[in-house]
Amino acid sequence: MKQLVAASLLVAGLTGLPAAAQDASSPPSCETMDHRSDFDFWIGEWNVYAPNGQLAGHNSIRLSQGDCLIEEHWSGAGGTSGFSMNFYDPLIGQWRQVWMSSGAYIDYTGGLNEDGAMFLEGEIYYHQNGTRFPFRGLWTPNDDGSVTQHFTQYDPEHDRWNDWFTGRYVRQENDPNTPSGE
Repeated sequence: MKQLVAASLLVAGLTGLPAAAQDASSPPSCETMDHRSDFDFWIGEWNVYAPNGQLAGHNSIRLSQGDCLIEEHWSGAGGTSGFSMNFYDPLIGQWRQVWMSSGAYIDYTGGLNEDGAMFLEGEIYYHQNGTRFPFRGLWTPNDDGSVTQHFTQYDPEHDRWNDWFTGRYVRQENDPNTPSGE
């Protein structure tokens, strides 16, 4: 009986915390948070092209959770998929992306560089063999409204950074190659 009472008190206490922490008169939002809109240039529905012009896949980037979170939903032309959560972390004062796919996990942080591009660095972990390496991502907004995404992975054996992926994001509504209905 004591365990039941303790569990009931715990549940009551936990369910009361969110209500007490939020002002019921207005919905939660991150609109006033510094740096919240730094990565907004990436929001949209995109066709992603490899440097050779081949379609690499489609990416849907959208705001959620009171505009506090940017969700990425990747669908590769070869059948791959992935998801990332992107947010400004006020606890560390940086942007953070956590990416998950069946092949790899990436966790990195950073912010806008002097050119207005989002630069993140951290680590990639490969599920299949358990290896991990330093990893960098750079998202550069272009004058034509496209975004260039460039990833590099550190090669400790040769002490250099190697290209991992480069893609040019073209908004689907501006891409003449977008099939109707997308």
